[in-house]
Amino acid sequence: METAGWLSILPPVIAIVLAIWTKQVFISLFFGIWLGWTVLAGGNPLAGLADALESCIRVFEDGGNTKVIAFSAMVGALIAFTQRSGGVDGFVNWVSAKGLVRSRRSAALMAYIVGVVIFVESSITCLVTGSVSRPLFDRFKISREKLAYVCDSTSAPICILIPLNGWGAYIIGLLAAQNIDAPFATLLKSIPFNFYPIAALATLLIVILTGKDFGPMAAAEKRARELGEVLRAGAEPLVSTEVLTIEPKPGVTSKAMNMLVPIAVMVLMMPVGLLVTGQGNLMTGSGSTSVFWAVLAAIVVAGMLYKAQKIMTLRELVDLFFKGLGGLMPLALLMMLAFAIGNTCKELGTGPYVAGVTSNWLSPGLVPAILFLVSGFIAFSTGTSWGTFAIMIPIGIPMVSLMGADLYLTLGALLSGGIFGDHCSPISDTTIISSMASASDHIDHVRTQLPYALLAAAFSLTAYLILGLL
Repeated sequence: METAGWLSILPPVIAIVLAIWTKQVFISLFFGIWLGWTVLAGGNPLAGLADALESCIRVFEDGGNTKVIAFSAMVGALIAFTQRSGGVDGFVNWVSAKGLVRSRRSAALMAYIVGVVIFVESSITCLVTGSVSRPLFDRFKISREKLAYVCDSTSAPICILIPLNGWGAYIIGLLAAQNIDAPFATLLKSIPFNFYPIAALATLLIVILTGKDFGPMAAAEKRARELGEVLRAGAEPLVSTEVLTIEPKPGVTSKAMNMLVPIAVMVLMMPVGLLVTGQGNLMTGSGSTSVFWAVLAAIVVAGMLYKAQKIMTLRELVDLFFKGLGGLMPLALLMMLAFAIGNTCKELGTGPYVAGVTSNWLSPGLVPAILFLVSGFIAFSTGTSWGTFAIMIPIGIPMVSLMGADLYLTLGALLSGGIFGDHCSPISDTTIISSMASASDHIDHVRTQLPYALLAAAFSLTAYLILGLL
């Protein structure tokens, strides 16, 4: 594939650096898109601007992208429904009365367990963990940044370690295209070598059990614990504060079922959607379509439930739906820009360029460690682990026979790097959805999570170096 050379790296890297520096993620992402298309237009900034705007519109040509953006906005309606119906208050009261959550530690541990149990799809994992846990985290004065970290660290990492989902099907397809015999068995045997997801989950669990934080997260937790401020002063949560501060309808009895039933429908509809879109095969179904159906079904069931209880009229439900939808418009815009910069990187050939540069000087003993780093950089720059897998598996798997590298260790390193980069990237869909599900400021989430991700990555890189050299 023809690439723009070293210039192909600049747009995503500059966009990410600007976003973290200025905390203006929308402007930073569009600047990166504009810069990328300016490069493609031969340095003409006006032509680049026109092409950048066109690329944002073309995001909606992909049905999968459109469904992800739509379900991201519709979650706002579900949040509004569960609050206005008294479901959120009812759930918090029920959990407290049962003694299931009595402390900051048990609240965080429950969120961790929810995230690990729901491994069908990474977006659903984030959404359910955030929806169930946010009111409890607020009650026990746990920062929104910590909730976003829990959501993000139990989404892609658990989905790739238990590959009975769309993730597994996708990777199996890529392996089959490389003429790997028994690709499913190969994927299973690589799981013990998929160090980063394992390290990320273990790091999170240790942090929860010990209550010991470090870096920006320690400051965020101190603020929440001592001042009761779950968000930093001046923070801009991805969910509108109007949606988060909806009070239960006067005179309504708070019931946990008004929150739990819609969420249960959302979780259960996910495998149903995968089965239907996969024509009976769970592992070949469409993840974006299934999530879209799941969120839509949850909203419909919630509306029917509240109507049956005479909590709200049809007019009130419709008005609340659009209020919730409007509250998540910033998220929908952010998702569009994230997809657009991913497409820009594809046009520039960012991934193939980085992979091509490094593949020229790899030695067999360093193959796993270097592939982990390259995959991580590509995923961080492009915001997609799946796109990284598509680039790196056709490059890494042939190295097994050409350079005598271990197949399972190599595959584990490729997948591990993709998850690491995706986990850290502010333009990753799971990072964005984690910020939304937890109602956290997006850049605050990225900053506070990064030290933990780097710690898990350092462990993983050390393991790949040792095993590769042995």
